[in-house]
Amino acid sequence: MKGTLKFNSSYFLAAIFLLIIEILIALFAHDTIIRPYFGDFLVVILIYCFVRSFVTTPVIPTAIAVLLFSFALETGQYFHIVNLIGLQHVKLARIIIGTSFAWADLAAYTAGILTVVFTEKLLHH
Repeated sequence: MKGTLKFNSSYFLAAIFLLIIEILIALFAHDTIIRPYFGDFLVVILIYCFVRSFVTTPVIPTAIAVLLFSFALETGQYFHIVNLIGLQHVKLARIIIGTSFAWADLAAYTAGILTVVFTEKLLHH
């Protein structure tokens, strides 16, 4: 996937907004729906927006790359990657990388990326 380096303030602002929402969810949502599922749904959108903030790439390849990255992290959780790389005592690493695999997380990531693709098509075509 080739892209041109170019700053896009709209995507950057969206990424910052989503990051703030993710932080608020992490700090204040201690439930069984918003934090685990909506947070995962939003995080792939956040990553997508962050990537598109700096690189002009086509929507579909970028969305697929973000989805595969998210799946790779979730697979790492299945194999307890945080422990394998010796970061089990680092709270930030456990939060960012995650510590427990869940099939539902893969569904949330997929729903987030489908939302990205749908929204991009709606806004730009």
